[in-house]
Amino acid sequence: MLDDLVDLHHRFFKNLETALEGWFLGVFARFVFAAVLLVYFWNAAVTKLGSGLLGIFQLSPGAYIQIVPGAMEAAGYDPSALSFHHHLIVYAGTYAEFILPALIVAGLFTRLAAIGMIGFVAVQSYVDIAFHGADERTIGALFDRFADAAILDQRTLWLVPLVYLVVKGAGAVSLDHLLARRFIDPLDAPLPAWR
Repeated sequence: MLDDLVDLHHRFFKNLETALEGWFLGVFARFVFAAVLLVYFWNAAVTKLGSGLLGIFQLSPGAYIQIVPGAMEAAGYDPSALSFHHHLIVYAGTYAEFILPALIVAGLFTRLAAIGMIGFVAVQSYVDIAFHGADERTIGALFDRFADAAILDQRTLWLVPLVYLVVKGAGAVSLDHLLARRFIDPLDAPLPAWR
């Protein structure tokens, strides 16, 4: 009886693993990212845009306050007094909030986009702690009994689908996979690891 249950368990999960191999976890990781973080990052990016149709090219002062708060304070909250370097950081950060999530959801250059998002989350967390005065409860602590801190608890969980995508790629249901099949002759070489 026990041997039959163990055999049933083994066959069921082996068949499940075989059926989902190569496509499901990449789709699932991108779905989780889209369901939890896509709109979050796009809304954050929209708050940085200037007014009007050309606001994407002329960012709001709020963008600078959010991304380089110390430099903005030192410049008297005048973005025009900031260096080229600060403008570059603010524009790159704002555009990254639009572009990287879109690439991940589409499964295009997924590994690079996921690495970019991991870096973005790390920088975002640093800025929240160092410049926006996140308190101890907001920062939280790993390996404690509370699981609701916005920075260490939530953002560590954000990293799970991103790290999966870096390590395994977007899988067979992605634009990466289509590009790999289009540009690499399957008889000449295996599909690249970035797909």
